[in-house]
Amino acid sequence: MPRLLASVSPLYWLLAFVPVSFALEFAHASPTWTFVASCAAILPLAGLLGEATEQLTKYTGATLGGLLNATFGNAAELIIGFIALRSGELEIVKASLTGSIIGNLLVVLGLAILCGGWRRQVLRFNRLAAETSVSMLFLAVASLVVPAIYALVTEHRAPGRIETLSLVISCVLILTYAASLLFSLKTHRQLFPLPGAADDGLPKGPGDDVPPARAHRWSVGRSLLVLGVAAIVIGFVSEFLVGAVGAAGEALRFGPVFMGVVVIALIGNAAEHSTAVTAAIAGDIDLAFSIALGSSIQVALFVAPLLVLLGHAIGVPLGLEFTVLEVVAVMLSVTAVSTLVRDGETNWFEGSQLVATYVILGIAFYYL
Repeated sequence: MPRLLASVSPLYWLLAFVPVSFALEFAHASPTWTFVASCAAILPLAGLLGEATEQLTKYTGATLGGLLNATFGNAAELIIGFIALRSGELEIVKASLTGSIIGNLLVVLGLAILCGGWRRQVLRFNRLAAETSVSMLFLAVASLVVPAIYALVTEHRAPGRIETLSLVISCVLILTYAASLLFSLKTHRQLFPLPGAADDGLPKGPGDDVPPARAHRWSVGRSLLVLGVAAIVIGFVSEFLVGAVGAAGEALRFGPVFMGVVVIALIGNAAEHSTAVTAAIAGDIDLAFSIALGSSIQVALFVAPLLVLLGHAIGVPLGLEFTVLEVVAVMLSVTAVSTLVRDGETNWFEGSQLVATYVILGIAFYYL
């Protein structure tokens, strides 16, 4: 087991918080400590989930491997969201969804560009693939704006229609997501080269030859076992986290929207943070873009609509009606990234601007 964990991520030491979170929950300890321990426990569990999926793709073709990554890429966010949905924490669910989109676009991509470009004059990436991904994110903006505008126009007099509208929009989003998988994995896969295949064409400088970490190759059985166990444990820990989020938020003086948009979303995106930044430092900026933009697309076009469908199935309707600040934050994030990818190159300063934008939005959510 130590060898297995060591091959996954240095974060495996945080797995010690898994039994701690169980102990605190069953001892009815302070909700704040239970929440903190649960957050710390989810970090390595999400990493294990992602690593197990990545290991499975080594035994599949490119198409099936891409489908596996698309399906399980945001499994942690989906599990946390479903547990919160089942508990009736609709505000937390919606806030964590927008927080995941914003966090991937501004924090994950921003830190990757900042760290990857620190010792390089310019970072060049696949502009066509990035623009294609950003164009799909504008659909996410539409899915947020339309219900919000409808609610304002009707002055919130027809909540049932908003739920029906959200259900229809969710079906359209999932169909579009399926079409995007067909586009990127089958009909136009030449536009999306395998990560690491592209060279930025720049003279090598100090720090440019940092080799990526070589993960130990797992067997199919081990990968499936880790995938299943990690998903189950994340389910239990998510129960503890969701159960304590309200009281912990009050104790920490964080509002429910801030808890969802910033705290829970950052916890769910931790695995993407480390992988994207590591790839960018090693010179594979295309992989960093793929992780950040791909995760945002998965949340917007798959996780969010799937939670809407699941909510209707379990009798807890979830509407895609978000606060004005959440809608504006997503619009600003997509617009910022859209502007950044136009010329096919970037630098560390543009990465710092993305992170700064996130800090400004985070402060606004804190005072919401």
